[in-house]
Amino acid sequence: MNKIKLLLLTLVSATLLTQVYAQQGLYMPREIKQAYVKGTRSADGKPGARYWQNRGKYNISITTNPPGRLVKGTETITYINNSPDTLRRINMKLILNIHRPGAAREGHASEDYLTQGIQIDTFLINGQKKNWNNATMGSTNQAVSLSTPLMPRDSIKLNIAWHFDVSKESGREGMIDSTTYYLAYFYPRVSVYDDYNGWDRIEFVDSKEFYNDFNDYTLNVTVPKNFIVWATGTLQNPTQVLQKSYADKLKRSMTDDSTTHIATLADLAAKKITAQNIVNTWTWKATDISDMAVGISDHYLWDAGSVIVDKKIGRRASLQAAYSEKGTDFKKSVQNGRNALGWFSNNWPGVPYPFPKMTAFQGFADMEYPMMVNDSQVGNDSFAQLVQDHEIAHTWFPFYMGINESKYAFMDEGWATTLEYLIGIDEKGPQAAATFYKQFRVNGWINDRSTAQDLPIITPSNEQHIGYGNNAYGKPSLSYLGLKDMLGDELFKKALHGYMDRWHGKHPIPWDFFNSMNNVSGKNLDWYFNNWFFTNGYIDLAIGETVKGKDGYTLTINNVGGFAIPFDAILTYGDGTTKTLHQSPAVWEANQKQLFLTFKAVPGKSLKSVMLDGGIFVDATKKDNIWEVK
Repeated sequence: MNKIKLLLLTLVSATLLTQVYAQQGLYMPREIKQAYVKGTRSADGKPGARYWQNRGKYNISITTNPPGRLVKGTETITYINNSPDTLRRINMKLILNIHRPGAAREGHASEDYLTQGIQIDTFLINGQKKNWNNATMGSTNQAVSLSTPLMPRDSIKLNIAWHFDVSKESGREGMIDSTTYYLAYFYPRVSVYDDYNGWDRIEFVDSKEFYNDFNDYTLNVTVPKNFIVWATGTLQNPTQVLQKSYADKLKRSMTDDSTTHIATLADLAAKKITAQNIVNTWTWKATDISDMAVGISDHYLWDAGSVIVDKKIGRRASLQAAYSEKGTDFKKSVQNGRNALGWFSNNWPGVPYPFPKMTAFQGFADMEYPMMVNDSQVGNDSFAQLVQDHEIAHTWFPFYMGINESKYAFMDEGWATTLEYLIGIDEKGPQAAATFYKQFRVNGWINDRSTAQDLPIITPSNEQHIGYGNNAYGKPSLSYLGLKDMLGDELFKKALHGYMDRWHGKHPIPWDFFNSMNNVSGKNLDWYFNNWFFTNGYIDLAIGETVKGKDGYTLTINNVGGFAIPFDAILTYGDGTTKTLHQSPAVWEANQKQLFLTFKAVPGKSLKSVMLDGGIFVDATKKDNIWEVK
């Protein structure tokens, strides 16, 4: 009887849920629907009553001796299964196998890029050795069967030893110069196992990004004396690895607004910054974080300062910079970073920076990592600041929330692009920020008529190639800015914070964002989300028939491209004066193909022309955006 009742209840719940989404009208893949049926996700945008996620505890030790390229590592992983499922295998991510000859990748690989990838030396599960064939187990994903299933609410312990050669060609990671390495994705990790997709087995092909659990890390990095190590997390033993005067300078910088030059050229030449042991082991800890990254050099300059990121409690975050003598862009990194951390914490998104520090490391990647950015030297202070701003903005998207960048890149890159633009208005002024945004984020897309560029934003990122960039960056950013225009800053921020608070430390998917914004704003925005994320739209307005009435004019505005955008109708009069009528995206709710704009004549003035101006919402066909009175 109880089983029958339970079955009926499940069927009724599924039916009601289907009805809810039928009313909303947003497409939802079948795999996602199951998460709502199971109760791990909720139609109001909150994590469901049965939401869960797995996590791990990583104790990692690596050793390297530049200019030798060999890195040796050992780790102990305690992997905790919080799911209701019995796991008979685990999936390991071996990202550095992207360097192997023959690996699946979306671009050319030079000889200097290629290595043998990660070589597993030993792999133990709960103390029992697992056979590992590096010749055949060379994917960036590797399924590992468990001799004893991992039950719900239980854990397993993995002991892994491995080694790899740092690639000569540096991208997201690798050799910066002969004695400077940036190490990322350098350790075997357990893939995400989630409530809607099971094991994440999307191959890393070097063009898309990542999806990780929130884990606790202890990281030990052993290097020769005179090498400095920067890494994700908090350095646990500064007085053991640094000479006293340098440890003291680092400590003082944690409460200082000004830039402290911890290691200068003269200091580096004297070779007395680090403890003068044959090797030093630098120990870092980080909790509830999605990844670790490491920078190593024996000749990089080291600056540091700090900024208050949470005014309510006076909490500060450290901003550090590590760069070569020729890295002129990085001389301002600390102060630029202080500005970014403070601005993002207090303006947009307006959530205090969640970590104790941020390090800007000179490399070649222009890439984000938890508590670190790896940026290239470009020789342009303004552009360097913008790139650093963008990468720091990723702190909130994807690291504050565990976003699946591999599948839904627009959930992080779109927001980082939006925040890059908003802070740019403050730093460079509205006109300069808009000009750059249009040139760098919009024009390339709107002037490219190829089919790939018009794929819906919701298209999984791992299924895209040519259209990936615009679907991850510019198009979603425009949708977020359009929503901000429509809701107004106060309501938009309230809804955004509601979404972020609900999913901080969890794994949101697009429907959680859509539903949460609806729920917190108190508005049904499905028409807008459907318009921007689920259609093949673009930006193209055209003025159609214009009727002059007794008291004014009515313009027909056709939405040829389909996207619901904000725009200005600029009325120009015979005496040279103008009047701007701003239209938010809300004007397209009733009819997304056409609207009628009515405005009154101004006594004593003759209307000369009307021009539609979308600002950063650049129109694909500008010639039909102007109507002149004849």
